[in-house]
Amino acid sequence: MSVIAVVGAQWGDEGKGRVVDYLATDADLVIRYGGGNNAGHTVVNPHGHFKLHLIPSGIFYPATRNLLGGGVVINPPALVRELDGLAAAGFDCANFFISERAHLVMPYHVMLDQLEERERRTAKLGTTSRGIGPAYVDKVARRGIRVVDLMEPDDFRAQLHVALARIRRVVTGYFGAGGDDDELRPAIEEATDEDRIATEYLTAADRLRPHVVDGQALVDAALVDGQRILLEGQLGTMRDIDWGTYPYVTSSSPIPGGASIGAGLPAVAIDKVIGVAKAYTTAVGAGPLPTEMLDAEGEALRERGIEYGTSTGRPRRCGWYDAVAVRFSVRLAGYSSIALTKLDVLDGSERIRICVAYRDPQTGAQWTTVPASTSVYQRLEPVYQELPGWQTDTTGCREFTQLPAAAQAYVERLEALAEVPIGLVSVGPERDQMIVRGPG
Repeated sequence: MSVIAVVGAQWGDEGKGRVVDYLATDADLVIRYGGGNNAGHTVVNPHGHFKLHLIPSGIFYPATRNLLGGGVVINPPALVRELDGLAAAGFDCANFFISERAHLVMPYHVMLDQLEERERRTAKLGTTSRGIGPAYVDKVARRGIRVVDLMEPDDFRAQLHVALARIRRVVTGYFGAGGDDDELRPAIEEATDEDRIATEYLTAADRLRPHVVDGQALVDAALVDGQRILLEGQLGTMRDIDWGTYPYVTSSSPIPGGASIGAGLPAVAIDKVIGVAKAYTTAVGAGPLPTEMLDAEGEALRERGIEYGTSTGRPRRCGWYDAVAVRFSVRLAGYSSIALTKLDVLDGSERIRICVAYRDPQTGAQWTTVPASTSVYQRLEPVYQELPGWQTDTTGCREFTQLPAAAQAYVERLEALAEVPIGLVSVGPERDQMIVRGPG
């Protein structure tokens, strides 16, 4: 038996889908364990270029089963559209399953997400406005609607009726929205239209019903049979609800502890954790990002790396590699190794910087870990070590020794700073552009 968790080591968008797609050739079961369609995975393989938002990245292997675990929040119409897109590309998705315990993202969650961002004014979190946060709020408040409820039309309609009565009170009371002159009134009416929502979601239920299973039973049987399981993370450690740059975080836990809960298996069953780190730093949304480059060099990095959000298309904030944040992630998540992605994006750089510490400009103090205080983190400045670039095309390299000496030195320096092996190095999006350097 082998259970491998693939976890983001930075702020998300590290290339986890690309790594899972590579590893899934040897997997029996791939489980997406958290998040929703607020973030996606881009996968490039012999079948084409795919942007997945909910469906696990092992879907392209017919013999590999794929499960949305109980820790995921699911927008059923959005999931149906994703399935239809894969069907149009020739994938019937008979190997795709949904845990009946997963919670639903409802139209009023999307509306609340938008209203809450508006309410924050200049202190916006930069959410994707896909309703993920409010869906998790309802889950924790014990008033969420689950996939199992959607499978019972009468139960679903009854729960929807109660939920909408509450939402109307919240919208008109707390937000003061929905009045005759309010520009949001049409959107609010649509998001609280009971008949429309029931029809749309129950139609989606009919499409999804063949895929709905007892997720824990499926996972337990795989464990008993000694099958090879991959746990696919969403976002990264620095967006973890407990350990990330709060409040600029997601509403679930992307770290291995969250993987155990969201997938429905014992924590002790996970015998390997692969942290995925990009060879530089990117983030979508607001919050501290010490190495962010707000200049032409940062813009050039964005264009070379095609750094735009998979789900939203928003330009990602770009900066140099932050070894402090990655080391914090390593110690928190306990990675067995790191998969380093997009090394090739740095091919044109004359010199490359690595953030090895932070400096507080107010006190002069140095930080070698991530502070809990967001206000402190916001003002910290990066302390850089500079290495020479290699200005050589690495996309054709298939062995580590084929990389330019400066590129090898860069990877080895990141490895030393992380204090964990870098076992995989990606020099392009294709499956064969993954260099296996050691235990992956």
